[in-house]
Amino acid sequence: MTPILVAHNPSWASQYRHEAAGIRAALGANAVDLHHIGSTSIPGILAKPVIDMLGAVTCLDAVDDCIDAIGRLGYEANGEFGLAGRRYFRKHDDRGQRTHHLHIYARNSADFSRHLVFRDFLLAFPEQAKRYSEFKAKLVDGIGVRREDYQAAKSPFVADLERQALAWSQG
Repeated sequence: MTPILVAHNPSWASQYRHEAAGIRAALGANAVDLHHIGSTSIPGILAKPVIDMLGAVTCLDAVDDCIDAIGRLGYEANGEFGLAGRRYFRKHDDRGQRTHHLHIYARNSADFSRHLVFRDFLLAFPEQAKRYSEFKAKLVDGIGVRREDYQAAKSPFVADLERQALAWSQG
């Protein structure tokens, strides 16, 4: 399936806030923090219309006890889904279109920090966000680009931005 990129939608921020309230309640006292991340959190850039959320918890293993509560919010649990130290959830709408991703890490996880630094870097440097948006647009410009191919082609570009973001955050 070819990824669809759309212009920034200002309602994504309120959609995130709505979902975040339910997720915080489902995680209970284990929840430390929740953030809107990914391209939908960066005004002015193209994004797949999927709200990415990043959660930090006191105890990652305790998230497994919350799977039913998160499931009642419409999320499908996917365990680590290829990334050790993460709990990953997806939500789909009534048509089966993916609408939300939830990534949960322990509060001191380097991966948790990496996601936040990447987002904050793109917010602080709009020219880098624009470069990223233009790069993504070129990737999907071809007909028949599969989601997996899109992700693989995007990875080196994102890794380079992440290195810049980390250097920036360490000042």
